Amino acid sequence: MRWLRAAVDLRDRREPGVLITVTAVRGHAPREAGAKMVVGRTRTWDTIGGGNLEAVAVERAREMLEDRCARPETFTTSLSEKAPSPHGVQCCGGEVTVLLEPLPVPPAVAIFGMGHVGHELARILARHDLDLHLVDTRPGRLDPERLAPLADADARVHPHPVPVLPELVLGELPAGTQVLVMTHDHAEDAAVVDAALRTEGLGTIGLIGSATKWARLRRRLVVEGGLAEEVVDRVVTPVGMPGLGGRDPATIALGVAADLLLRSAAGPSTAVAPGEGRATAAGP
Repeated sequence: MRWLRAAVDLRDRREPGVLITVTAVRGHAPREAGAKMVVGRTRTWDTIGGGNLEAVAVERAREMLEDRCARPETFTTSLSEKAPSPHGVQCCGGEVTVLLEPLPVPPAVAIFGMGHVGHELARILARHDLDLHLVDTRPGRLDPERLAPLADADARVHPHPVPVLPELVLGELPAGTQVLVMTHDHAEDAAVVDAALRTEGLGTIGLIGSATKWARLRRRLVVEGGLAEEVVDRVVTPVGMPGLGGRDPATIALGVAADLLLRSAAGPSTAVAPGEGRATAAGP
């Protein structure tokens, strides 16, 4: 089943694709119902029978990739010499219905700081199909024993234990990654936020903390760091949903996760589409 291996490979490489399935056949056709193939931006895997049928399906799949369609589509075509055939005559005599299902690139989220809130947040986000990057500078915070609750995660979990300079991880993240900053150290928070604002291709940048903390950091970013006001405005703070009430880690994490998912549903927040490379550090 090359199509299945192809779908997994596209997921691993964070590239979009389209799964094409023959769902119904009446009369004679090149392949039976259930035949599948996968279409990527530049390659195809497996076949639904070749000829005009497959060419039309591949052409439409590539249009879906170009338009970033998220909804499945179907079409039915007659394999007759009298039927329109832009890619050559295919006269098997039957009729075929085809389903095209997008294989989107899942979101990517990076949590900087695996303290009480970060750990609870990771447990919530791990239940979703996404790439989850976990970053912490403290020894043991990303050990397998501590991450054991994520063992059955639907997300793909990527721990990044770094003894110093966690901001260097930003350049390793996929383009479009949504960054959440909640480390144990306000100076570390500041370094990560500053570097994130200078890294091209990231999604939203969320910061946990009080209005006082943000006012001080904002001044540093603008006055000392030389960042423009509109650049600093990209930072979402405080993250979460204060209306939930409660200050325990699980409640805060729930609010942050809900806020993040709502922002994701609203559409991409960066001009670089997820799956189109990695974030890149820009000069100061």
